[in-house]
Amino acid sequence: MVIGALIHAGADPALMEKELKKLNIQEEYELKWTNVIKNGISAVKFDVLLKDVHDHSHEHSHVHSHDHSHDHSHDHSHDHSHDHSHDHSHEHSHDHSHDHNHDHSHDHSHGHSHSHDHHGQRNYKQIVQMIESAGFSDSVRDMALRIFRKIGEAEGRIHGVTLEKVHFHEVGAVDSIIDIIGTAILIDQLGVTAVKSSPVPVGTGKISIDHGIYPVPAPATLEILKGVPVLGGDVRGELATPTGAAIVSVLADEFCSLPSMKVKSIGYGAGTKTFREHPNVLRVILGE
Repeated sequence: MVIGALIHAGADPALMEKELKKLNIQEEYELKWTNVIKNGISAVKFDVLLKDVHDHSHEHSHVHSHDHSHDHSHDHSHDHSHDHSHDHSHEHSHDHSHDHNHDHSHDHSHGHSHSHDHHGQRNYKQIVQMIESAGFSDSVRDMALRIFRKIGEAEGRIHGVTLEKVHFHEVGAVDSIIDIIGTAILIDQLGVTAVKSSPVPVGTGKISIDHGIYPVPAPATLEILKGVPVLGGDVRGELATPTGAAIVSVLADEFCSLPSMKVKSIGYGAGTKTFREHPNVLRVILGE
């Protein structure tokens, strides 16, 4: 949802796709972005389609699939509002969503199709090495490393292991790697210098994860959101995921209402779920 919002607000997905090839894992996924309508709002839906051993694709668009709308406004930056919470690292201020790139939100899907059976098995140390050796700009590298460290430390505290021994499931998955690094690439490309966010809606109810049935927000999401203002609400479902929570908690320098700014562009990133009364989008507002 964060990437969708940034693309909708004007960020260049082709540049992101080119930069992501520096990770040398492009045979494991395809990227797809398309315009959709969510409860009457035009938005960009971004998906990472994974290639499994049998070459089947799974659509994972989490990280940002939160169903409430936050807004983030970045000084030079985006405001996003995700239907769910986070989205990414840009001030959420409810009611806005961010996507920065209308123009290129065409429905392209690129990728190659070699099969791999190790999706999701990378550990924290491997992900750090992958990012450090990719040759990204200092800004992109540092942003991505900070977000992964936030998730790794939270997972380590929950499971009682050191950071070096954290083995990611969701976060180690290719889609989360793309979501986090792709977000860093687009924020850097847009020249964002500050990110402000609305409080993060987390949803309510219960979800099924690897370890059983857990209340929303899931343990890792809640751990990551320590120190961040969160909103409950009556939307049943997981509005904030660990990836989305990490992006917003690391990138937002303030959680507040919409700041005074000259609005330059607005983007809406669509989540997968559809709610009857709440558009499942994240809004990003880019301005000065």
